[in-house]
Amino acid sequence: MEQIQHPVAPLIDGHNRTVKDLRISITDRCNFRCSYCMPEEGMTWLERPELLSFEEIERVVKVLVQRYDFESVRLTGGEPTVRAQLPLLVEKLSQIKRPSGKQLDISLTTNGATLRLMARELKAAGLTRINISLDTLSRERFIDLTKRDQLTNVLSGVEAAAGAGLVPLKINTVVMRGVNDDELVDLVAFAKQHGATPRFIEFMPLDGDETWDLDMVVPAREIIDKITSVYPAHLVSSGSDPARRFIFDDQSGEFGVIASVTMPFCDACDRMRLTADGKLRNCLFAIEEQDLRGLLRSGASDDEIARVVEHSAKSKWAGHQIGNVNFIRPKRSMSQIGG
Repeated sequence: MEQIQHPVAPLIDGHNRTVKDLRISITDRCNFRCSYCMPEEGMTWLERPELLSFEEIERVVKVLVQRYDFESVRLTGGEPTVRAQLPLLVEKLSQIKRPSGKQLDISLTTNGATLRLMARELKAAGLTRINISLDTLSRERFIDLTKRDQLTNVLSGVEAAAGAGLVPLKINTVVMRGVNDDELVDLVAFAKQHGATPRFIEFMPLDGDETWDLDMVVPAREIIDKITSVYPAHLVSSGSDPARRFIFDDQSGEFGVIASVTMPFCDACDRMRLTADGKLRNCLFAIEEQDLRGLLRSGASDDEIARVVEHSAKSKWAGHQIGNVNFIRPKRSMSQIGG
């Protein structure tokens, strides 16, 4: 049967923002137990049949790219590298072309612990770029934060990613008061040595133990001041990038600050999220989800999937309301939503 061609039109949400980026969690499992992401004990993992298959993920991405010209997808978890045959999924997605014929931007967020084993394979499969989470350069502090003695492997993962040409390489750090806020300059120096862009993320209320408190948030202004006192830099335009970007005055690179709490970037948000069990979320802090897995497995057409996507986009909030009295914390932790 001949495939029906549908007109391509941007996906516009209810606040006139163009949605063009999809964050896809491919597993809720992780080989770390970072305190800001999941509890150390007591997690109930999804069974394999509950996860979207690679073919189901591929189908959703095709609908979003071919109908709405989505520009990018980011694979997350949990820890995406614990999902078997990850390069195969990257390869499948890399073959999806945008209506203009341009390549789909495919990126990955990982803790880097096993990246040394697959960086070149991921690059060969079509991975465009990568973000590696690194919250400390201290082994003792790393063990305390992640409950795993894996710092050496993560540092090797950074080197492997750079060696494989996975650029731009970004190093993500969640900054927490009294935990690692004394390492900001050291982390910038480390990133510069490896040709990477450090990005510092304000601590958000998505921790598994639900102990988040505003006092633990190191505001973006403080982060910026600490870094630029050693490495002078100036702000540049960031577009829809969630990070406020700063170029070092000596032109040796840049750093970014994701100020989700104190300087929300909701007015420029261009993304939706797909959880490992196939729920579509129009915001990281959404309290409602749309069940795409149920649609996919009940024989729904692409038109039916598209209608759900459009409904979700239209109902997207103006902002997340963190710090306001009407803020409602999502029922899922970060590991269950996808970073």
